[in-house]
Amino acid sequence: MSQATSSSATPTNNDWKAGLRAPPKDMRPQTEDVTATKGTEFEDMYLRRELLMGIFEAGFEKPSPIQEEAIPKALQRRDVLARAKNGTGKTAAFVIPTLQQVDPTENKIQALLLVPTRELALQTSQVCKTLGKHMGIQVMVTTGGTTLKDDILRLSETVHVLVGTPGRILDLAGKNVADLSHCPVFVMDEADKLLSPEFAPVMEQLLSYLPADRQVMLFSATFPMIVKDFKEKHMKTPYEINLMEELTLRGVTQYYAYVEERQKVHCLNTLFSKLQINQSIIFCNSTNRVELLAKKITELGYSCFYSHAKMLQSHRNRVFHDFRNGQCRNLVCSDLLTRGIDIQAVNVVINFDFPKNSETYLHRIGRSGRFGHLGLAINLVTYEDRFNLYKIEQELGTEISPIPPAIDRGLYVAPSAGGDDQQQKRAQAGANGAQRNGAPQQQRAPQRAPIPAGSGAAR
Repeated sequence: MSQATSSSATPTNNDWKAGLRAPPKDMRPQTEDVTATKGTEFEDMYLRRELLMGIFEAGFEKPSPIQEEAIPKALQRRDVLARAKNGTGKTAAFVIPTLQQVDPTENKIQALLLVPTRELALQTSQVCKTLGKHMGIQVMVTTGGTTLKDDILRLSETVHVLVGTPGRILDLAGKNVADLSHCPVFVMDEADKLLSPEFAPVMEQLLSYLPADRQVMLFSATFPMIVKDFKEKHMKTPYEINLMEELTLRGVTQYYAYVEERQKVHCLNTLFSKLQINQSIIFCNSTNRVELLAKKITELGYSCFYSHAKMLQSHRNRVFHDFRNGQCRNLVCSDLLTRGIDIQAVNVVINFDFPKNSETYLHRIGRSGRFGHLGLAINLVTYEDRFNLYKIEQELGTEISPIPPAIDRGLYVAPSAGGDDQQQKRAQAGANGAQRNGAPQQQRAPQRAPIPAGSGAAR
């Protein structure tokens, strides 16, 4: 703790807070998913002063339930197995204790954070940089789809925290470029996906490069049997957290519209005209349908980006960055963006194609209603989907209601909309104030964006 106090030459304990540049206070109402805490403060957790500065400057005020439960145990170097809903602060729940344990004076990789998708890797590394910006900690992100040469050059410099996807990190470790032998902290976010058959062999190999006395932390919204098997094999008496009394977010209202396949685009157009959309994510079940729908939406006169796994990684990154910055109101995508992606301005999720299983459904609708805020999930359901609808309702213990003729805006539009939330302002500015009261006047996607539907990319 000497490191924490040495940099603070302030006369009193609270003077350091006075110079912080925190964002405007978010006045939107929040649900119990993030407010039902025991009253713990970040300052009660014995965190370094520099880390606290990053936390408060990021706009964090109080720990959410998952942060309140996980951070103290992780700081005791306990293995942690945590299950909590999407959008309740899981990322900070492992990033904060990870950063606390890093010694910036030691030139070695001290923490490995694994995620299943490239977009989530970029987002997680940004959270690390934002919260640790006063700590002198070097964070590196590495994923497939980028050149190995750049990663090799970067690893020749100081890296304290390595964030990435399993395949690329295994590649770097196998080539003796990334030395994980002194890496005591190992985190798996979206652990159910990382332990699926797709990744499981890679995970086993990766663990062999880490020290035997490592701390292992697993975070996810769903924990199938494969997670139990991993726990028994690779974790030492983990502290288990389960904040999933119910599976769906309390702030997300769910509806379905029963339609024929040929009516879907018309139905989507009607939704665009009637809903007060800040930003929306629209999911399709295949990459081909993503591009076709993006083209249709553009032809209807609405601004639209699209993203799927077959696109170049540089294009995917640019689309994600521009959508996040509010340069377009609507994003059509495959299940590439179902996991972990946190865009606070998204208040509507539309399943243009209804998902096949409850896990995918849960992750999709979790893109709205982030961090206890309000959101809307609308499902376009065909005759063939009727059994999946019933099955998903039963498995998640939730009710998906028929869509009413008019949807109360109070269910998904915050009372302070357009007030203090800067990201929402950017989203509204980026779409030029369009889509007001039913007029399909959204601007077409800006030409500087990489893959705007309708500019030749949506074939």
